[in-house]
Amino acid sequence: MLPLPAFFDPADITKLYIEQTESIAHAVKKYQQHYSLSPSHQDTEKIAVLGIDPQIGFMHPQASLYVPGAIEDATRALSFIYKNSDKISRLYFSLDTHNLFQIFHPAFWQDTQGQHPPAFTVITTQDIQKGTWQAIHHPEQAYQYCKNLEENGKKNLIIWPYHTLLGGLSHALLPAIMQAAIFHALLRNSPTHFEIKGTHPLTENYSIFEPEIKHIAQKTVGSFNEVFFNTLMRYDRIYIWGEASSHCVVETLYSLQHQIQTTHPDNIHKLYILEDAMSPVAKMGEGDLDFPLHAQQALQHFAQAGMHLVKTTDVI
Repeated sequence: MLPLPAFFDPADITKLYIEQTESIAHAVKKYQQHYSLSPSHQDTEKIAVLGIDPQIGFMHPQASLYVPGAIEDATRALSFIYKNSDKISRLYFSLDTHNLFQIFHPAFWQDTQGQHPPAFTVITTQDIQKGTWQAIHHPEQAYQYCKNLEENGKKNLIIWPYHTLLGGLSHALLPAIMQAAIFHALLRNSPTHFEIKGTHPLTENYSIFEPEIKHIAQKTVGSFNEVFFNTLMRYDRIYIWGEASSHCVVETLYSLQHQIQTTHPDNIHKLYILEDAMSPVAKMGEGDLDFPLHAQQALQHFAQAGMHLVKTTDVI
C-alpha cells in the first residue's frame, strides 16, 4: 500500500475550500520519484472505484441533507483511495443534480393555504385526492407519478430538503474528496469520470442508472443508462461506496443486479461493496421509513446475490 500524502489531514475533512491543484501536482511528482508507478492503462487487473454522491449536500454536517456518519465514511474511503491508488485504474463519481422545482422539493407542492410541505413529508395519492397537497407544477403528471410509485412497489414520494442544487456549493464534491480525485488522476494519468443524475423535474433518481419511474402518462421521463453500465462492466472489479446506503447506494446496486442478471450473470462477482464507507438516512418511522434496517437488509441481499461485502481496510 502507498502512504497517505502529506497534504491529507483527516481533521480537515469538514473544511470547505478551493482545491489546491498545484500543491497536489507537486506531491504527485514526489510519489512518482519514490515509487514505481505506471499509467493505469498498463494495469493487468482493471479496478474502478465508484463513489455515489459524495457531495457537500450529503457529507457536510451543515448541509440540509447531511447523512449522519458521512464524515467518518469519507475518512475511511479517502484512506482506501490514497493507499490503493497504485492499483485503482480509475475513479468514478455520481453527482446528484437538482433545481428548486422538482417533484421531491417543497416548492413543487402546496396545501389549501398555499403553504409548502415541510421536509420529510410523505405524499401519497390519497393525500392528493383529499386535497391535503396539490402540485403547483404539472399536477396531472405529479398525481400519476405517485400512483406509479405505489403500483410498482417503489418508495412513497418523500419531500426532501432542498439539496445539491446545480450551481450551489452543496452540489460539489466534498473538497477533501475532490483533492483525492485530482491526486489519483495525475498519479495514474487517468481522468476522473463524473456522472450527472437527477435533473428531470418529474421523477426521483436515487439510482445512478435509472429514475424511479421511466414513463408518466405515456411520456418518457428517463431510461436505463446503458452507456455508463457498459463502461463499468469493462473492469475486473468495481468498488462501490457513498451516500446514502439506504437510498442512492442501495438503488444503484439493485439496478446493477437486475441488469447484470439479465445480461451476464457472472459479472455480479465484479461488485465489491465498501460497507464501512456508507451510512443510511436516519430512521423516520417504521416499515419503509426505517431506513437503517432497509439498508442492512439490502446489503445482506446483495451478498447472497454474489456481491462482495468488504471494508476499506481490506487489501485489494
